[in-house]
Amino acid sequence: MEYKDYYKILGVERTADQESIKKAFRRMAAKYHPDRNKEKGAEDRFKEVNEANEVLSDPEKRARYDQLGSKWRAGDNFKPPPNWGNTGNSPQFDASFFEDIARRGFGNQSSSSGFSDFFEGLFGSSFRRGQPPPPPGGNIHAPGQTATIQLDLEDIYRGANKTIRLPSGSSMQIHIPAGVHGDKKIRIPGKGPNGSDFFLKVKLKEHPLYRLENNDILMDLPITPWEAALGETITVPTLAGKISLKIPVGSQSGKKMRLKGRGLPSGREPGDLYIVLHVNTPPADTAEQKEYYARMKTLFDWNPRQHIT
Repeated sequence: MEYKDYYKILGVERTADQESIKKAFRRMAAKYHPDRNKEKGAEDRFKEVNEANEVLSDPEKRARYDQLGSKWRAGDNFKPPPNWGNTGNSPQFDASFFEDIARRGFGNQSSSSGFSDFFEGLFGSSFRRGQPPPPPGGNIHAPGQTATIQLDLEDIYRGANKTIRLPSGSSMQIHIPAGVHGDKKIRIPGKGPNGSDFFLKVKLKEHPLYRLENNDILMDLPITPWEAALGETITVPTLAGKISLKIPVGSQSGKKMRLKGRGLPSGREPGDLYIVLHVNTPPADTAEQKEYYARMKTLFDWNPRQHIT
């Protein structure tokens, strides 16, 4: 079979680092993509470029390919070394190892996997064909191209820098913009398989104080009966820091106090912060406290259930 020099196909040196290989692949794939290049032979060249990238973009696959040595030249007749993949010191080149490549196959041919004879001769031809690879930067949502990241409400409110793991196995730091939640996704260009875009879906962790409704933040605030009846200025924690909040005289449980613009940031208009008041009754644990409640019973001629028949 004809030897394939994957380094020559991508136009890089054998010592090229991963960043150089990625740039070369994206440049070559863009040049020969069938949707952009209608010249004869462009589609075959595009498949060669993808095949080269499948091997060289993965450090482990590249290392196994490099074991063939550098003496081979493109066009030479190639035959795998004796007992290739069957010795204790030589890695096994078989379909299971390259199963992830097969899932992203290169075409819909009915008679082959879409890989070259050279590739199949080394790694086996019992592949499961997948979908054609996307063009560089293609925004398809194939398995492995969308991940979920769990964030605290504080991160979503202020924005944050987080380290994530990419489909390639490498890690990178990204910035989470303030206000991203719900159905919104964070797009990371070129970090998915075959140079496609990678997407992060934000999932909000449960918060002990706040809950989210669209871009509005709601907080349940317990208050005492005397704060509700007489009115009081109290200190309340918010995501932007502590504030002084004046409880109106005669407040009842369930009353919502709106603080405009103190919700989540938004491209158009920020959400609001709603403080939901809940009147809590203190326990009567001592004789004196029980006597005080008894006095209240005679002092207040009031029945909260009078509207219930």
